[in-house]
Amino acid sequence: MKDRSKPTLTGLTAVLLWSAVVGLIRKVSVHLGPTGGAALMYSVASVFLLLSVGHVRLREFPRRYLAWGSLLFVTYELCLSLSIGYADTARQAIEVGMVNYLWPTFTIVASILFNRQKANVLIVPGFALSIVGICRVLGGAQGVDLAGMLRNVQANPLSYGLAFAGAVIWAAYCTVTARIAGGKNGVTLFFILVSVTLWTKYLLEGGGGMALSVEAIVWLLLAAAAMGFGYGAWNVGILHGNVTVLAGASYFIPVLSAALSSLLLRAPLSLAFWQGAAMVCGGAILCWLATRAR
Repeated sequence: MKDRSKPTLTGLTAVLLWSAVVGLIRKVSVHLGPTGGAALMYSVASVFLLLSVGHVRLREFPRRYLAWGSLLFVTYELCLSLSIGYADTARQAIEVGMVNYLWPTFTIVASILFNRQKANVLIVPGFALSIVGICRVLGGAQGVDLAGMLRNVQANPLSYGLAFAGAVIWAAYCTVTARIAGGKNGVTLFFILVSVTLWTKYLLEGGGGMALSVEAIVWLLLAAAAMGFGYGAWNVGILHGNVTVLAGASYFIPVLSAALSSLLLRAPLSLAFWQGAAMVCGGAILCWLATRAR
């Protein structure tokens, strides 16, 4: 029987790497700017992906997957990186990252609606728990405070809006590509396209704003490695490891991400935030269990 422990451990390293992404993207954007920093980060990550995943053979990919996968993936990564880069403070960047982590719940709901995924009644409390969790995160120290949440979002609607749009778009990507990818993974190509798009945006904005330093380069390499090698490690885990273990572990990314981001950005988080993050995780897990029950 094939030993799946090593590939599974490799896949689990992707969970840790992705959990560090929010804090690392924020570090890069502070030093190199939201657009220029993201463009450099995805460019370096593309090189890491070419080294770990390999070259892209376009002829092997279904055309519909190339078209829709490219559009949705590039749009999502733009939403993710710019929502964090445009955040006004470190605390806001962490909150924005938490909004983005609604995608697991949205993905499961979309698979039920559009891919005829069977589910039981746990999907309802799971979805509700995730939404209430985000409300608790955005409500500040008061917890679920709609007025406070609204003031919080109005302080930077662009960042929060991009993060929420990203969660919806990634759910769409997962749902669509599950049907049309034919078992192929175009992540290397998609990262290159993200890089080209960001460099185009950077040049149209007039360039400038990047202050390269040793510290900036270190954060850039760490962020690119977390993203590039994260996708590479996940690919190994999904293809050869225990998918059930990896899927379960991935639902804890919001809490791990908040913890690592808090340490990296030196941004203390309130008890209400941690409770909200746990609720987002719990809601996603309930939604997952709703699709697993016999």
